[in-house]
Amino acid sequence: MASWNSVFLSWLKNFSNIFKYKMDEVQLGSHTIRSHGLTIARTHMHDWLILVLLVVIWVVILIIHPFYRFVGKDMMDDLRYPLQSNTVPVWAVPMYAVLLPMLIFIFVYIRRRDVYDLHHAVLGLLFSVLVTAVITDSIKNAVGRPRPDFFWRCFPDGKDVYDKWGNVICHGDKSVIREGHKSFPSGHTSWSFAGLGFLSLYLSGKIKAFDRRGHVAKLCIVFFPLLVASLVGISRVDDYWHHWQDVFAGGLLGLVVATFCYLQFYPPPYDANGSGTYAYFRVIEESTANTTNTINAANLPNAMTGEIQIANQQESTDNGFMGMHLARNSNSVLEDVESGKS
Repeated sequence: MASWNSVFLSWLKNFSNIFKYKMDEVQLGSHTIRSHGLTIARTHMHDWLILVLLVVIWVVILIIHPFYRFVGKDMMDDLRYPLQSNTVPVWAVPMYAVLLPMLIFIFVYIRRRDVYDLHHAVLGLLFSVLVTAVITDSIKNAVGRPRPDFFWRCFPDGKDVYDKWGNVICHGDKSVIREGHKSFPSGHTSWSFAGLGFLSLYLSGKIKAFDRRGHVAKLCIVFFPLLVASLVGISRVDDYWHHWQDVFAGGLLGLVVATFCYLQFYPPPYDANGSGTYAYFRVIEESTANTTNTINAANLPNAMTGEIQIANQQESTDNGFMGMHLARNSNSVLEDVESGKS
């Protein structure tokens, strides 16, 4: 019994030491870009290829002519808003919706040294933005809704002309008119909510905003990217480039796509493991399983030796009892012979 206790205590001590080492190795950042970056990229090669394909599809959609919806004279009352420049220029959208989140991902990587988190965050963000862009511009071309400033795009001199069916005969700049048929949904808004919505989910998981401890201040960090995206959407209405329905649909579209893309790589933010990727915790589980198997294999000879020793002890004990029994029988036979019983 003592030998089994010593074997079990030794096994438990080795297991705890090795498990602690493995956990420290994972948590201290043993998975860096240099050590595991190429392996992860190869594992997700097909995802990156699909990402490139999405870029090609998006460029093709931008070239396609939008549907020129019928616009009659009686419809112009809601389309006479002034034509003015964008408060948020087009070139600024990728800066705050893509580049800013990536800088935050890099900062987190420098702190944690977890290449799984960096790779999946970048990949999820790019998928979120590109899928949203493809869906948004596809709907734009299919719907062809005029913008609120369509009148001045179509008739820059203010003199409106219509055909015999009452449809507009535009004589403005062709590129400006073409852009005037892309009101629904709002691209600025959908891009903003796709990128900043993904960032909001990412931050809520990292700071454990929903850990049930009542730290409401964490919500300020979570809501700030969504506030910026909302203000961008409002600016589209203020600039008379979009109707409010365009902004609402674009924001909802971007946020839904961002949520789906985030959940492909991360647990929900309210989950106990919401601070890391699925791949990160899978590595920990595999490390634990490998450690357990290694310990079992290492302690198997010791366990077998202990069993053999116990068996030998039992065998020697049984042999001793058998010898005593045989000696007792032989003595009784001798006594019978001497007394003349046999």
